[in-house]
Amino acid sequence: MCILTCTAAVGQGAGKAQISYKVLSIRVKGATRLKEEPVIAASGLKIGQFAGESDFKDALQKLGDTGLFTDLTYSYQYSSAGCKVELQLAENDKLVPIVFDNFVWFSDDELLGLLRARVRLFDGRLPLGGNLSDQVEDALNGILEERKIEGKADYLRSAAMDGPIDGYIYKINLRAILVRNMDFPGAAASEIPALQAVAKQLAGQEYLRTKMKVQERLNFLPVYLARGYLKASFSDAQAKLGEDGAETLVDVSFPVAPGRQYRLTGMAWQGNRIFPDGQLQELIHLKTGEPANAVQLGDDMDEVHTLYGTKGYLFAHADPSGEMDDTQSTVHYQISVTEGDLYRMGELQVDGLPPEVAQKIVAQWQLKKGDPYDNGYLQRFFKVMYPTLGPRVGYSVFSKQAINQQDKTVSMSLHFVPK
Repeated sequence: MCILTCTAAVGQGAGKAQISYKVLSIRVKGATRLKEEPVIAASGLKIGQFAGESDFKDALQKLGDTGLFTDLTYSYQYSSAGCKVELQLAENDKLVPIVFDNFVWFSDDELLGLLRARVRLFDGRLPLGGNLSDQVEDALNGILEERKIEGKADYLRSAAMDGPIDGYIYKINLRAILVRNMDFPGAAASEIPALQAVAKQLAGQEYLRTKMKVQERLNFLPVYLARGYLKASFSDAQAKLGEDGAETLVDVSFPVAPGRQYRLTGMAWQGNRIFPDGQLQELIHLKTGEPANAVQLGDDMDEVHTLYGTKGYLFAHADPSGEMDDTQSTVHYQISVTEGDLYRMGELQVDGLPPEVAQKIVAQWQLKKGDPYDNGYLQRFFKVMYPTLGPRVGYSVFSKQAINQQDKTVSMSLHFVPK
């Protein structure tokens, strides 16, 4: 028996005239997550066929094009009876999940099962590149056609702002799928009215699972956080088909796990030098012994930021960290203050007004060059001083604040335009 080992890269030319061998066996080396059978099926090679090196290279090309594999090579042993082929590969472990955004005619498990039967290498996640995502799209369109569901499936890659791709979102287009009713499994009777009040805005809107997830985070979860349920969480929204006609109506469930209700035991401040603990604590509306309202606490932290801004600390921020005692259902907050650098008033520029009026405004501007900058002064100036100094003819005023990070200064320009 003669043994021949090839390490041809995907895409190399076939070279000399091809010699074909009957394929006696095919093995896959390097696959750990995927089973051997679907990998062989995706390669296009079959036991009993006559194949040569160009066929083996084509098999590697097909596997490589999916995006699931790297470092693809092959080897084979041949004899007068035929050849035994071994495909060597490394699996790509950079896979991301997929979301079926509005496939309301199927459960996720049903749809995943149908896809796996059509796309053998698909296991519920997709590589960042390659054509496996297109294969899934084609399979979804085949499923829709078989079920006589109007619309065409396509996908987009999702990512956080300026972040890497973190998933694929598949959606049926050309089909109106609207929210009809909503309910909240797991919610107590006391929370239902508040949840339903928030949910009213969704009635009649397009159903998309990604859209529902945003609603859960921005609108429904705060209902619980405001009541001290600091570990409340929502599961993925579930859509149940209501009516399926010219418009498809769905009833949407938002399963919630409220968890414990935590009460506040106290707060401590650290990192603050400019303002004493007592002055900062006056901005906090939470009371010891009452449910820890996390929404109000967030608003109070914004007030801390605003207060620091009046003294020139424009980028100061306060970050609460809660120490929870699950046995007592209590929370104690440590507020860490980062004050940052002091910024001072830079240049003031006024244009668009007659010179004498502009000079009057500059003269009455109380925030002088070199003073600690006050980011609330502009509003107070136009409320108190400007009505007695400004031009009698109506003007619109456009202000621009320019921060110089190197000099730690803030320059202000006021541009006046006649109405």
